[in-house]
Amino acid sequence: MRKSKQETAETRQRIVEAASAEFRRNGIDGTGLADLMATAGLTHGGFYKHFGSKEQVVEESVALAIESMADSMDRTLSASPGIRGLQAAITEYLGVEHRDNAASGCPFVALGSEVARSSDTVREATTAGFLKMVNSMASQLDGVSATAARKDALVMLSTMIGAMTMARIVTDSSLSASILRQARKHLTDHLEREACSTKPQHG
Repeated sequence: MRKSKQETAETRQRIVEAASAEFRRNGIDGTGLADLMATAGLTHGGFYKHFGSKEQVVEESVALAIESMADSMDRTLSASPGIRGLQAAITEYLGVEHRDNAASGCPFVALGSEVARSSDTVREATTAGFLKMVNSMASQLDGVSATAARKDALVMLSTMIGAMTMARIVTDSSLSASILRQARKHLTDHLEREACSTKPQHG
């Protein structure tokens, strides 16, 4: 009995979702197709019914991971627009919970070095997702030009990614927590100063 188009699409999506988590947990090179399909509850042989290559599922799974993270950040930002929303997003991102859950966390951190060596299509999808997050953060910065806001957001997001990367790399748990704490403080204090500097002066 042939599967319906809907069933085929659902199976394909299940593979992409499994890949999105497994690649972030174990790395792209560290995840074999057999392991990936087993995680999705499918047989190894079924992979090529849905994808032409591992590279194709890498592209789609990375895009899904970035979209999920961007959507999560947008929800945090929209819950408290402006500086407070940005501070909440930074605090959430630079938290121990995020550090300890690579499979559901930031793909820039989990897969950055591997994506840098991937195909142009994978890098283009990653670039688009990165810029989407930069623009979301920049849109919360009032009182400065669009160009200045974008530059500030680029530095903030790059700092967040770098701090989370190092927090996962180091073996000293107290150092790891300190990296996250100091990056959080630096960025949230910076936003506080910006908010004060852009307030209208009276009298």
